[in-house]
Amino acid sequence: MAAAETTNTGTEAPSGGFPPFKSETFPAQLFWLTVTFAFLFVVLWRVSAPRIAGVFAERKGRIAGDIGSAEQHKKDAEAALASYNNALAVARDSARAVGEDNRKRIGADAEKAKATADAQARDAAATAEARIASVRAEARGRISKAAEEVAIDIVSRLTGDTVSSDEAAAAVRAAAGS
Repeated sequence: MAAAETTNTGTEAPSGGFPPFKSETFPAQLFWLTVTFAFLFVVLWRVSAPRIAGVFAERKGRIAGDIGSAEQHKKDAEAALASYNNALAVARDSARAVGEDNRKRIGADAEKAKATADAQARDAAATAEARIASVRAEARGRISKAAEEVAIDIVSRLTGDTVSSDEAAAAVRAAAGS
């Protein structure tokens, strides 16, 4: 370490201060500042600026293209939505028409079934009325026959005379008519 001390303590004393702050070096510093600035300006102006401008132009073009594409996609989506809505409206109308046709067909089938059922009911009622009428006629005939037999029997018991069945039938008819 002693040798290092002798070097520093030599004949020349170190001059103090920060070199950029020394006034003797100002002209050289200004010269090199100007040269460096001019060199950087030329490099930026001739090399970097066109590249940056190209990137900006490319981005601007890409953005414009993307906006145009987005507008086209929007128009396509609106057209697809309109087409979908039209198809949906047509399908709804078709479904309504099919539903209405089915209602008419089912209504007509129901009317036919009702008419058939009404006709069958009328036929059954007419058959039942005819049967009832025949049963009534048969019952009247039996009642008349029974009344004749009873009249013959009553006359023979009360008076002891015998009455013919024709006379008894005439008497029953006369009594029934009044």
